[in-house]
Amino acid sequence: MRIFPLRSPASFAIAALVLVLVPLPGTAQTDLAGSVYGAFSGTTTGNGTQQSPANQAGGLIELRHIANPVLGFEATYSFNRANQTYTSQPSACPAFGCTISTESVSNNAHEITGDWVPSVHIANLLPFALLGIGVLLDVPASGQATVTTTTPCTGLPCGCPVCASSSTVTTTSPTQTSTKTVYVYGAGLDWGLLPHIGVRLQYRGNLYSAPNVTKVFSSTSTFTHTAEPMAGVYFRF
Repeated sequence: MRIFPLRSPASFAIAALVLVLVPLPGTAQTDLAGSVYGAFSGTTTGNGTQQSPANQAGGLIELRHIANPVLGFEATYSFNRANQTYTSQPSACPAFGCTISTESVSNNAHEITGDWVPSVHIANLLPFALLGIGVLLDVPASGQATVTTTTPCTGLPCGCPVCASSSTVTTTSPTQTSTKTVYVYGAGLDWGLLPHIGVRLQYRGNLYSAPNVTKVFSSTSTFTHTAEPMAGVYFRF
């Protein structure tokens, strides 16, 4: 077989790309992993509503296949508690104070994503990055949530501490399921301990529109972020 020399930088680049994209024998690998994580989300404000998600713990399951450093893909499912608190934010309050309403919704977040996973193998270490898209489903634990409405004392401005003569009314309100598109990015490290078992450390960031699981408050309609540092184990087939 005659081998032609590479006579230009472009030819060399094409040859290098072919070597990367074509899987070498024995380099392809598939694994199943489970991780635990903390979900840390920020407060959003919009349309007269302040939304404050609670920081919660969760779990992630990943099915990943890596053909070579460029071609790596995974499917994931994660679950965590995602309780939401909504508070009314009036744009202006009269001198005698204004009414503040608060609703706390016990909520569960389910997330399904498909991710691209580029990686590089170094001894028994596998650093990787990830970029993906999926669906975030927020499902309230109950069809009803408690709404507390407080009117401050006469003569006190909006946002003042509640005093003895203030009035508080507690009611219930229906909840609703929220479905949002979620964009995922992150990076991590696989550390092989045994031929088929290892530790996976990673950080995943979620970008999505704030979920609206209440029928009382207007949606903040604000893009928000959840940070998920996590640790787990994988089994490689």
